[in-house]
Amino acid sequence: MITKMRESVREILGQGAELIDHALDRLLPSAEQAPISIHRAMRHSVFAGGKRLRPVLCMETARMIVGSGQVPQGVEELGAAIEMLHTYSLIHDDLPALDNDDLRRGKPTCHVVFGEAIAILAGDALQTQAYEVLARLQCPAPQTVEIVRSIAQATGSVEGMIAGQVMDLEAEEHEPTAELVEAIHRAKTGALIRVSLVSGGIYSGGSAADIERLREFGRKAGLAFQIIDDVLDVTQNSTQLGKTAGKDVASEKATWPAVYGVEQSVKDAERLVDEAFAQLTVYGERADRLKAVARYLVERTH
Repeated sequence: MITKMRESVREILGQGAELIDHALDRLLPSAEQAPISIHRAMRHSVFAGGKRLRPVLCMETARMIVGSGQVPQGVEELGAAIEMLHTYSLIHDDLPALDNDDLRRGKPTCHVVFGEAIAILAGDALQTQAYEVLARLQCPAPQTVEIVRSIAQATGSVEGMIAGQVMDLEAEEHEPTAELVEAIHRAKTGALIRVSLVSGGIYSGGSAADIERLREFGRKAGLAFQIIDDVLDVTQNSTQLGKTAGKDVASEKATWPAVYGVEQSVKDAERLVDEAFAQLTVYGERADRLKAVARYLVERTH
């Protein structure tokens, strides 16, 4: 059963990543579009690898809500926009002023290849491009507006991704507490995962009850994802991670293992995913693909 599940997840992620990569290639300016330096930098980071977990979560949510077994037309563009926003955050997070990392997804980070100035602008440009894509989504205007609002909030400075990055940066000066670590994780990483699920539900015409279930599912699954990310930082090497291992400990980051230890952290992540699954009971077998991807969040090794 476990082997079949893993094969299923690989298939889901592979199919999803292929669909998203085609959309990204189409939606991003070409590497030959002037000014060449910025567009090559954007593409360097976007196509440096990655499993496209957030867009896949978005698409699988949309598939589940529609219930036809197919993803709604155009939802891959929503997923691509989410991936642009995620990549912009990684480019900026890796900068010397923040985490100062030279490796991302197993390749040199954007500022290492193109310099800090272009890396900053590449992140800015990906964010701008994402909202251009979101503005012309293939769904009714009220749904588009709500998606844009939700994503802007989830990436913003009030309980969103930027808020989490600020709290994470400032937490290096303080002893980590359970409350602080959870607040950072829910904002810095969890908010974008949560809105990936919610926006997929909105795009596919989900009801208010659907959206609330997805929001709570995302709160649990997003926190579990970051807990495992913290665990991997202290248990895997840089080759396995595709980024510099041990930086959280070296930088005295506020992490789940720093508060609870590795063993309890793994147990907490597994419990959170089980609790998240309870939100999907009403969908029956329609939720199996989404559950498989969510389970992968806590079983991955890199």
